[in-house]
Amino acid sequence: MKNSLRFTLLFFAFLQAATLTAQERYTLKPGDPNGISKWYMGRQIAQVMSHFGIGWLERQEREQEENTTQLLKNLAIQPGNVIADIGAGSGYHSTLLSKMVGNGKVYAVDVEPEMIAYLNERIKREGKKNIIPVLSTEKTVSLPANSMDMMLLVDVYHEFSFPYEMALSMLEALKPGGKLVLVEFRAEDPNVPIKTIHKMSQQQAVKEFKAAGFSFEKNISNLPWQHCLIFRKPEN
Repeated sequence: MKNSLRFTLLFFAFLQAATLTAQERYTLKPGDPNGISKWYMGRQIAQVMSHFGIGWLERQEREQEENTTQLLKNLAIQPGNVIADIGAGSGYHSTLLSKMVGNGKVYAVDVEPEMIAYLNERIKREGKKNIIPVLSTEKTVSLPANSMDMMLLVDVYHEFSFPYEMALSMLEALKPGGKLVLVEFRAEDPNVPIKTIHKMSQQQAVKEFKAAGFSFEKNISNLPWQHCLIFRKPEN
């Protein structure tokens, strides 16, 4: 009975959020100069890192600072998996994922044409045949419905100009029961040396993804600076 009531309340909360217009869903007001003047569910949206930030994405210290090796273990990837690296940027994670999926595929999704061009060059240079670059929009990941086993978002979701619409698009592209892994710098930890607007709290992330229809599974809290939040697309 309790589970039934909880499902009913969640369904009506999702229905209410879905019927809002974009104008009602987002608030326009000033805030942190490193963000845009647009807010969602009480959170100011950060400015997008462009292709000019490729050097930072590929920095040698990244493994030490973020423990990418541990993150990849957290994903529990199986050979043959079809994975979308959302906000793939320079392909830092996509190239690592490509080694793990075997005969599977990695869709490297990014909104910036310059990033896609860089990815195409990298794929040719490194001979990666199972990475597929995808140019997305600000509102859609441009992937087929029910096609992805997993999605990985590393330090990118907080920059989405239309987070609700993107979350709906990701939900649609995942297979039923598919996993979304959200990696964001911890807003709860003042010792994480990242600008506040480029951090997210677990509470905020869960609130936003539940509003789009995801269910929250767990936080794998074994990374130095980041949350590793696991969400699922409901089975039905």
